[in-house]
Amino acid sequence: MIWLMFFLNRLLFWLKIVVLSPKLHVLSSKIFKTESLKKEEVNKDWFLVDATNETLGRLSSKIAKILRGKHKPSFTPHVDCGDYVVVINAEKIKLTGDKFEKKEYISHTGYPGGQRIKTAKQIFKKNPTILIEKAIKGMLPKNKLGSTIFSNLKVYNDDIHNHTAQNPKLINLKEF
Repeated sequence: MIWLMFFLNRLLFWLKIVVLSPKLHVLSSKIFKTESLKKEEVNKDWFLVDATNETLGRLSSKIAKILRGKHKPSFTPHVDCGDYVVVINAEKIKLTGDKFEKKEYISHTGYPGGQRIKTAKQIFKKNPTILIEKAIKGMLPKNKLGSTIFSNLKVYNDDIHNHTAQNPKLINLKEF
């Protein structure tokens, strides 16, 4: 009796695979096809982000996501499918805790003993846009695609920017 039930179960399983699977395969290949964009097919938008009273890391990670294109359903990892981002009011950015005094940015001249260490406060005093650019660049791929994506970022110290002709959409990153 058990052998008969096992045999019938296997027979039904075999019938489902042989009879129904070609129909299911045709349906699934038409409906569930992965879309991989080419760079000519990408639609890019312009976004405007106000950095007033925003935390540097949280702001940077959301902007990096937009630049990379991960917010789009048509995201393709090997193509620059992200949007252009214009950041204004970079001088009004916040860092939490003691990071203005304690966070260090290390660079090297290439010569022996040429290591240079600057704090976030020193960099902010010189040019506040560098803080945002460094944070976002560190979140992008470290290859040619990353440098192409990084060129889609425009950061300005105040409200005035040169991209009014592109009609950037103002977005609130807290709701994004």
